Amino acid sequence: MLVLRLNKAGMPQEWIDVEQAAKLYSQDKVLFELGSDAITLKGGWNHEGLQSQLTLSSIIACDGKVTDLSGKVALTNRYLFRRDSYLCMYCGNKFTPKQLTRDHIIPRSRGGKDSWTNVATACQRCNHAKGAKTPEEANMPLLAVPFRPNVYERFYLMNRRILADQMAFLQGHFTSHRAVSYTHLTLPTTPYV
Repeated sequence: MLVLRLNKAGMPQEWIDVEQAAKLYSQDKVLFELGSDAITLKGGWNHEGLQSQLTLSSIIACDGKVTDLSGKVALTNRYLFRRDSYLCMYCGNKFTPKQLTRDHIIPRSRGGKDSWTNVATACQRCNHAKGAKTPEEANMPLLAVPFRPNVYERFYLMNRRILADQMAFLQGHFTSHRAVSYTHLTLPTTPYV
């Protein structure tokens, strides 16, 4: 289990392991807890025969340095494929990461940038068929509008083992039109313009 550490303002800061979370609890740096999932760590026995224990919440807010992580989402294939749910944004089929490619909506050969809003996940067949054309020129409309993840979406992309309460917390801060676009991919949306 990874614990989602927030700053005192409630903004996600990092995913930490249970040992790091226990250290923050023992240093009295945890300001508040969120979520319903928890883990109990058992420690040593005292002279009265009682075992120490520490219950850790899955989401903790801590005192300390506040880091602004907004706008700092690296564009990697791993995050891109996860953003697009491992679906080809042209044919809508699901693939393994090895079968996927990064497609530039406005091709780089035509001045397109390597940015979150100009890339989509594509299977090798669709990427080859589209070539150096725009989706409109290739008659291959996108199934969802590409977007730049916000800080909460970034933390979703970073961890593949998110607990239900952590996911509910993060999803509560996702941009609403994105959730619609990426959870109902069987219904095509307006093509990227």
